[in-house]
Amino acid sequence: MTQPFLLSRSSGPNLSWLNGAALYQIYPLSFRDHGGDGWGDLDGVLEGLEHVASLGVDGVWISPFYPSPRTDFGYDVADHRAVDPRMGTLATFDRVVERAHALGLKLLVDLVCGHTSDAHPWFVESRRSRGNDKADWYVWADAKPDGTPPNNWLSVFGGAAWTWEPRRRQYYLHHFLSSQPALNLHAPAVMDALCETAEFWMARGVDGFRIDAVDFFAHDPQLRSNPAAIWREPEPPLKPFALQQHVHDMMHPAIGGILARLRETVERYPGRVLLGELSSQPGAGQRIAAYCTPHGLHAAYSLSLAKQPFSAKGFAQALSAVPRPDSICWSLSNHDVERAASRWLPKGADPQAFNALLAMLAATLPGTVCLYQGEELGLPNAVLELHQLRDPFGITYWPDFQGRDGSRTPMPWRGDDANAGFSGGEPWLPVPDAHAGLAVDRQERTAGSPLSVWRAALSLRRELAALRTGTVAAVEEHGDLLSFERASGEERLLAVFNLAGRPAEFALRGRGQLEALAVPRAPGATAPEATPDGRTLVMPPLSVFLGRLRLPV
Repeated sequence: MTQPFLLSRSSGPNLSWLNGAALYQIYPLSFRDHGGDGWGDLDGVLEGLEHVASLGVDGVWISPFYPSPRTDFGYDVADHRAVDPRMGTLATFDRVVERAHALGLKLLVDLVCGHTSDAHPWFVESRRSRGNDKADWYVWADAKPDGTPPNNWLSVFGGAAWTWEPRRRQYYLHHFLSSQPALNLHAPAVMDALCETAEFWMARGVDGFRIDAVDFFAHDPQLRSNPAAIWREPEPPLKPFALQQHVHDMMHPAIGGILARLRETVERYPGRVLLGELSSQPGAGQRIAAYCTPHGLHAAYSLSLAKQPFSAKGFAQALSAVPRPDSICWSLSNHDVERAASRWLPKGADPQAFNALLAMLAATLPGTVCLYQGEELGLPNAVLELHQLRDPFGITYWPDFQGRDGSRTPMPWRGDDANAGFSGGEPWLPVPDAHAGLAVDRQERTAGSPLSVWRAALSLRRELAALRTGTVAAVEEHGDLLSFERASGEERLLAVFNLAGRPAEFALRGRGQLEALAVPRAPGATAPEATPDGRTLVMPPLSVFLGRLRLPV
């Protein structure tokens, strides 16, 4: 299937330094432990920044380091304007900012706007009574006459999205854990507090925010129940959340006004940006387009693509679903999903060849790309036993869904050290033996390692303006083949990917003269070749072709 129309332009009213940038996500609890307690910390982040800069990325996104009971491992925030004492101090954070900037890296931090921990002082006060200063800071509702919750909304993590609070004689809303009550973002004082939080961190030098769980910012004010979804499978789904159409509990149009208020705040600080996380609910492309405007986000990523099978059709649809693909952030792996190196690896395929394919995909896609820590090492997802799990989501749905801990195991730094150099103490999650063999120090001295492939791929993205900020056109998918063109000025590039573990042929169809460019490959991998008549590219399994197009004069 071909999408022949022009999909993006290199200039526009909502562009920022994110356009064309490569980011690196640090999940600090698992990045590096300086203190020796088995949990990563900000001093560990400081120690690892030089490695991050060596990849050739433009910035880092640091997941939460705020005070937290860690029921959701950082995303249950108990104080938005402090550092968890177990992870450092504000002075430590200031050193991280200073070092990142000295290395030429922008720095984003999480702004968790939609919910807090139930240990947050705001909620502690709000739950006491219906008449205190923060009574309306969270989403409260009366019970139905029979005592049941006000509607049928479900938590993503399982069970009802409502929990009874006896002191108020009301239910409170929580889209995730019951220990993560939902903030009422329609209350002016709440938005004032969140915007003041953003200013607090921008004054300390951060370059922007990753905005957590945007689709859950607003809901139907009438609290109407969701209709049932159409489920055609013989057995019910593992997670009941899939049995509803989520038309009332999330994705409400009022989200636009909330994002506008956040954008107004960051606009007071030149060069600051907002990067949003969207859910995997249908219509993610349309929501990226709706949210990424001069009055909203600068860019956004969705969990939708990562939760689909690995296919040319999936990538082509994602590229074509947004009128301006430069507003897309491509997060192929992160702390919420299984690592792509395992999730998408075709059966029987060479992991190193697949790693090279993922690296070149990231290097050639428009907009922003975001690597997740360890992705540059080709780390597979860890397989853990039930007793090793920390993630409440995984514990609830074990064994059919093993949760998110497999992507959160510690970063391996030195293969011969205890815990692969992550910590001198017992790590909060185990370090798999296979990960120690892929440690940073071992890959540094191995030619053709996944680390060297990622560095070379990101170097290509920096060097070629067409890949970094060029237009996107001629998006096509034919079976296992994905192709698209990138262009900037006089330069026009063709990228072709064979996403399967079997050979395929790509018809060039009069594209003019084609000059193949050198791209990083796994050791021993065969490069694509044109047939003698120049009409067809023969694509080996999991191969990438990048070429410069020269139209006939």
